Amino acid sequence: MGDVLDILALVLVLLGALLCVTAGIGLLRFRDVPSRLHAATKPQVLGLLLISIAIALSLRSWTVVIALIPVVLIQMATAPLGAHMVGRQAYRNGTIDESSLVLDELRDRDA
Repeated sequence: MGDVLDILALVLVLLGALLCVTAGIGLLRFRDVPSRLHAATKPQVLGLLLISIAIALSLRSWTVVIALIPVVLIQMATAPLGAHMVGRQAYRNGTIDESSLVLDELRDRDA
């Protein structure tokens, strides 16, 4: 059973690392701010979650699980919030291509 958990942990670490790498590549490749924010938050948070699960499976300790829960929760709370703040500031600065927006809910508020 221990070997199966170790292999599962290895697969989860590899998947999490792959997601984190795709987040970095997305930051470099995408041109507009909303696409970069999407690439920075979605795969990065899921990658961290997979790596945290792999750590918990690998070490097989409840104290490790208890220590990893706040890490994952804080990351899941701060990544979308930070992306929202960066997106709002980019909109205010005028660095977002407004022609690519489907619905502009901020036009009347920030004007």
